[in-house]
Amino acid sequence: MLEGNRVSRISVRGFAVASATAVTAVGSVVGVASGSVAQNNDAEPTAADTTLLADIPTGQQAQVQTASLTQQADAQAIQADASAKKDAEAAARKAAADTAIAKKAAAEKAAKEAKQRAEVKQTASRSSADFPVQSSYTVAEIQAMARQMVPGNQFQCFSYIVDHESSWNYHAVNASSGAYGLFQALPASKYSTAGSDWQTNPATQIKWGLNYMNSRYGSPCEAQSFWVANHWY
Repeated sequence: MLEGNRVSRISVRGFAVASATAVTAVGSVVGVASGSVAQNNDAEPTAADTTLLADIPTGQQAQVQTASLTQQADAQAIQADASAKKDAEAAARKAAADTAIAKKAAAEKAAKEAKQRAEVKQTASRSSADFPVQSSYTVAEIQAMARQMVPGNQFQCFSYIVDHESSWNYHAVNASSGAYGLFQALPASKYSTAGSDWQTNPATQIKWGLNYMNSRYGSPCEAQSFWVANHWY
């Protein structure tokens, strides 16, 4: 040890800040005495050369700790940004998939409805005026008329409603309400929009009933679906 005033300084060659614990490892410290030969900085540090965070002046400790916390905050911010971006991308993919599914369902529904409308618009082979007027008609004759007036793919649905409303009796009257005919129209005079002979001609009633189902429900089969759910149409 040299006599005289000692001039010392601490040179921290490197430190690493652990983000989870804020522990700082300080590198070797080289002391240079006044008038002494400079020591080789690459020499192996001794126990006296190693300085812990607690050995660093208080002001410098605050700087080191601040740097550590800043590094942690930056790392957490980067991680949060990456997580938010990932979540946003997943939400966007889900929204796009939901939109595609909804569009597909809407397109399929529109195509189905268009097909039904096209089928309903198919002209029947005969109209009500094509059948000769008779004094009376059997159920078989009335059903034969209907088969020639109603599109084939709708006849079963059409027949279902007539079966349940009047059992194909074109003179059927509801005693309590006065509903009349094959379709139990109320008031009965509704049939007149299809022809003045509605009371005696089942073909006129069939024409009215088919028009009613098409205009109100879209088709006899849609009318049947409503009837099944509500027991009226």
